[in-house]
Amino acid sequence: MAIKNYKPTTPSRRNMSVIDYSELSKVAPEKSLLRPLNKKAGRNNYGRITVRHRGGGNRRKYRIIDFKRRKFDIPGKVLTLEYDPNRSSHIALVEYADGEKRYIIAPQGLKVGQEIMAGEHADIKLGNALALSNIPVGTFIHNVELYPGKGAQLARAAGNMAQLMAKEGKMALLRLPSGELRNVPIECMASIGQVGNIDHENVKIGKAGRKRNMGWRPTVRGSVMNPCDHPHGGGEGKSPIGRPGPTTPWGKPALGYKTRSKKNRSDKYIVKRRNSK
Repeated sequence: MAIKNYKPTTPSRRNMSVIDYSELSKVAPEKSLLRPLNKKAGRNNYGRITVRHRGGGNRRKYRIIDFKRRKFDIPGKVLTLEYDPNRSSHIALVEYADGEKRYIIAPQGLKVGQEIMAGEHADIKLGNALALSNIPVGTFIHNVELYPGKGAQLARAAGNMAQLMAKEGKMALLRLPSGELRNVPIECMASIGQVGNIDHENVKIGKAGRKRNMGWRPTVRGSVMNPCDHPHGGGEGKSPIGRPGPTTPWGKPALGYKTRSKKNRSDKYIVKRRNSK
């Protein structure tokens, strides 16, 4: 899909661009696969803000996505390609031979009317889902499970894809979009191809109001606050931070401070980290 730019009729229009949605089907979403989505405004179950700068935004409904792809050996036909307000990728509505309809993440190049299938007898072609043990080495994949049967957790965002690098015993070595090399159980499911909407990263929001519609509230820099409100605040004019490193408003280290738990059980499967030199 292409990026669409407008004539600069206003200052905000000059620096604004949108995705050209001409390839998407102009239909309403499938009602049986919609669920209400309540707004949390960044608050947890105690009512405390755990994610700052969230709130407002347009009302959405959640589309139930089939991340497990365990409808084996039943062919399905792509009915529509649709926009999903809850994710950066587009989604495809698939109707299977037994009449059931499901949404899947739409890979780049998927067309309306195309047939797809999941299972060990599926061909190595766009949109099909197979276990890693049945996928040839070197294939580009997306929607990859981390644990068998749990559902896809890796390479799901717009334009992302992983590559199957090797297979050894019960493990498959993947190169993830971040550059990380990681072993994954060979029974995990993955879909063939690259996630669609690859121009998503090139879109310019253009104006503050559009960001508000997406559910984001204004973010104020700590350096322009008073010292009673933020550790970076105070001073005459533009002042440096004045302490060993950048911090959160509550004095905790930020920007480069490691937050990953040392008890993470899946760390032993990482062969090469994304940030290793």
